Amino acid sequence: MPKKTAQKKSPAYKRIVLKLSGEVLQGERGHGIDPQIISSIAAQIKEVHSLGIDIAIVIGGGNIFRGVAGASEGMGRAAADYIGMLATVMNGLVLQDALEHKGVHTRVQTAIQMQELAEPYIRRRAIRHMEKGRVVIFVGGTGNPYFTTDTTAALRAIEMGAEVILKGTKVEGVYSSDPKKDKSAKKFDKLKYIDVLKMGLKVMDATAISLCMDNNLPIIVFNLTKKGNIKRVVTGEKLGTLVKG
Repeated sequence: MPKKTAQKKSPAYKRIVLKLSGEVLQGERGHGIDPQIISSIAAQIKEVHSLGIDIAIVIGGGNIFRGVAGASEGMGRAAADYIGMLATVMNGLVLQDALEHKGVHTRVQTAIQMQELAEPYIRRRAIRHMEKGRVVIFVGGTGNPYFTTDTTAALRAIEMGAEVILKGTKVEGVYSSDPKKDKSAKKFDKLKYIDVLKMGLKVMDATAISLCMDNNLPIIVFNLTKKGNIKRVVTGEKLGTLVKG
């Protein structure tokens, strides 16, 4: 009998927004950036990019500075949030360097203008970059204090016409409580937006969830630290937790 050849899985999406938290980038260090983690994420993104998928990335800054934490220590919330936005710029530039070392053409667009480091955020230009096969990294949040990078991810995904937000985390999906602290925590395979809001689950903040709900934009929360998981998600494998209407 002739050998069966493995069928190549085709992408389930044409355009995605990948949300990366700063905490994912720090690995086990507890702060800063782990070069091995950055290299691993860049390799996964390259693997997905080779499928012909348009990729935009929104990156957080919690591994360097978190605005809410700064405000809780006595800083003004607006000032703390602006510092957090600058942290996202540093993370974005590091990721850009890692991707370009792997041969992936990348552009960083920032909501806070700093022309020597990155392009200003311009929606039509970002879309054009993706059409030309470039990965676009959005940094600087929305450019406004009091808005998280989760909200930025929802906003940019809607503006870019993305079909889904992929939120990469350190755990397998969304749980009823912190699985690292509570062994009885239940993992959800599917959730509705309204259930996330009612139950106060830490998928994304309420503003981001509401934006996704109003625009019928699905969110998939999955474990980014396992190699190949981004590709598994974009080719339709049921990983993590799906949040939709």
